[in-house]
Amino acid sequence: MREAVCIERGSRISRFFAAFGLLILVLLITAPFYGGRSDLYLLVEIFSYLALASLWNLLAGYTGLVSIGQQAFVGLGGYTLFALTIFFGLPPLLAVLIAGPVAAVLAIPTAWVIFRLRGAYFAIGTWVVAEVYRLIFAQVSALGGGSGTSLPTQIIQSIAPTRVARDNLIYWTGLGLIVAVFAVIYLTLRLRWGLALTAIRDSEPAAESVGVDNYRTKFLIYFLTAGATGSVGALISLQKLRISPDAAFSVNDWTAFVIFIVVIGGIGRMEGPLIGTIVFFLLREFFASLGPWYLMLLGAFAVVITLTMPKGIAGLLAERFDLQLFPLRRRVHFLEQKSKDSTSSALPDALERPGKRQKPGVSTQNME
Repeated sequence: MREAVCIERGSRISRFFAAFGLLILVLLITAPFYGGRSDLYLLVEIFSYLALASLWNLLAGYTGLVSIGQQAFVGLGGYTLFALTIFFGLPPLLAVLIAGPVAAVLAIPTAWVIFRLRGAYFAIGTWVVAEVYRLIFAQVSALGGGSGTSLPTQIIQSIAPTRVARDNLIYWTGLGLIVAVFAVIYLTLRLRWGLALTAIRDSEPAAESVGVDNYRTKFLIYFLTAGATGSVGALISLQKLRISPDAAFSVNDWTAFVIFIVVIGGIGRMEGPLIGTIVFFLLREFFASLGPWYLMLLGAFAVVITLTMPKGIAGLLAERFDLQLFPLRRRVHFLEQKSKDSTSSALPDALERPGKRQKPGVSTQNME
């Protein structure tokens, strides 16, 4: 017997998941034709949290930049939406798209400050910057100051003439946004950028020694996630039709819950935010009526998951069942093939590989 080596990214499970994902996407696109208003509202909320969790996972799970101040860009995106629609008369849906680049531009001076910090100081620094933004917008009286403001009726009606049409357009905007976020993250991790990011996360000196520009790579990822987070924040504010500094820059809603989703789902894996979002909304559905006990149960659940499954639910599934829904890594398979003269090759093969043989088609190694 002799071995043939096969290197591939995808698997039967990942190909099945891709086909299943396309089917789900078709169902989501047509959801306004059979779903109620409350269903669409819930789906947009799920899209928002899934996008925020995926972006935070790219930032912290793949690049090693643990930020607890991403609510800064959620708030910046929301206030940009209100400013563009109220003061400049832009259509709200167009303002959602423009809010992303605006938040990304504002991330440049933010990065110039916080990238001077490392480790826990970086995390605390991002939180401080978010609080600074909250205090600044609390002083802007034109946007309601500390109490906030609502979108004027004429701006809301400019989205579409009827409420049903407005709900549908906001829903499709949210769906398009989450698809775009997933596509950008997936393509980024499939390219050489993915290897550079994981190298920086594991060891910055080692990454730099093989030619990775650490500062430039981290800055571009921070810039990208800030812009996408800003668009998601604008979508959240558009759906709520109201904004205030405390709500827009809430560390509990837009960072603590997002970190919870990523940690229980599996940090450093694209499947993690998807699984974590499903678990989070299921827990909220069953336990949100418990009041203060709800947050305590979420905390207890997170502690149990981190103690029993340090790599999250997605990590556990990957270790036990070799489950990889998004084919990012190259995988090595050893396939046994019969030689032309099996009798003459049987003895040397047995001498070269004593002990139990590897089963055909079993992956023995993952390659980044």
